[in-house]
Amino acid sequence: MDNDKIYKKLPVRRNHMCFGCSPVNPSGLRMQFYGNKESVVSRVTVPEHLCGWTNLVHGGVITTILDEIMSWSALYLLKKIIVTKTITLDFIRPVYIGEELKAEGKVLEIKSKNIASMQGLLYNQKGDICTRSTGNFALLKPKIAQRLGVVDEAVLKDLEPIMNN
Repeated sequence: MDNDKIYKKLPVRRNHMCFGCSPVNPSGLRMQFYGNKESVVSRVTVPEHLCGWTNLVHGGVITTILDEIMSWSALYLLKKIIVTKTITLDFIRPVYIGEELKAEGKVLEIKSKNIASMQGLLYNQKGDICTRSTGNFALLKPKIAQRLGVVDEAVLKDLEPIMNN
C-alpha cells in the first residue's frame, strides 16, 4: 500500500478507554498512529464481534475508524485539540472482518482559525479505497479545550509530545 518507513510512530496515551485508540480497552480497535508532514496512517484489523452482516465490518465501526484517523491527523498536523463537528462517508467497497485495513487522514482545508476540513480514506489489503470520508473539525487551543471540559490537565500532559514536536 505504501512505504510505512517514512512515517514515525505517534505516542500513545495509555490511561484511557477510547474505543478507537486505547491500547487497554479490551473491546476496542486499539488503533496506533504513524505520521509524516502530510498525513497520518493506521493499520487495523477489525475483530469478528464488530461485524454487521456476515463477514462485513459494521458501518458504525468504519465511521469510528475514519473519525479517529481524521482526528489524529488534525491533532498531529495542526497541533490543536479537536472536536468532530460533521462527518460524511462514501461506502465504496465492502470492508471485511479479519482483513488488515489501512486508514489514512490528511488536512483538506483550513476553513478558519477554528475549523479545519479533513479527509479520511480506508483501504483494503489490495490497496483499493473502500470508504472515503470528509469531516469538519473544531480546532481548540489546549486551554480552551480544558475550560470546556474536553480534556483535563493529565490529557494535555499526555499529548505534549504530539502537540510540541
